[in-house]
Amino acid sequence: MTLKGPERGAASGEADSLVIFLHGYGADGNDLIGLAEPLAPHLPNTRFIAPHAPERCANNPFGYQWFPIPWLDGSSEAEMQESAARAFATLDAFLDGIETPPERTVLFGFSQGTMMMLHVALRRAVPYAGLVGFSGRLLLPEALAAAIRSRPPVLLVHGDQDPMVPVASLTEAANALTAAGVETYTHVSKGVAHGIAPDGLGLALSFIRSRLGLE
Repeated sequence: MTLKGPERGAASGEADSLVIFLHGYGADGNDLIGLAEPLAPHLPNTRFIAPHAPERCANNPFGYQWFPIPWLDGSSEAEMQESAARAFATLDAFLDGIETPPERTVLFGFSQGTMMMLHVALRRAVPYAGLVGFSGRLLLPEALAAAIRSRPPVLLVHGDQDPMVPVASLTEAANALTAAGVETYTHVSKGVAHGIAPDGLGLALSFIRSRLGLE
């Protein structure tokens, strides 16, 4: 399966870098591609793409999911694990087809997209320029040390009022990443629920610019 979704070309017309947005459960690529609007003026040579996840969402037929979530949609643990394994392989194959070099590519995930990003990217042989994860968690943190193959810098951002993915998930992920030798930065957005607030987006922009050698 080939993942498809909305794209935005580089503001300058000449792209030398790429940001890949990975959306959350029940959304689609259009949910995050809008972030290119405030980011593009500060990343003029960066192209943005936001693929849709591979499965239609059981709870929202107009949206997509990377894998089902039992406590939200009534799926079984086995169904979730089988679907997640397929999604990992699908995202991995999608990333194989990206022409922009990994060292000029930043992955940017939200919620379930963050989970996908961390699981897949850290198991790939060549490190990306950086990983930005909002409102997510690290799947199977106990397995990371044995499975990790590359160590790109990671920025994790979470709202302290998140009712969907507890903010404690940020600390758990950061601890496992750091223990595995990953340069990890964290930020908690005060008064923010399950979303992306201006303070977090500003930090993400600075991180991306730094990783692409722009500051």
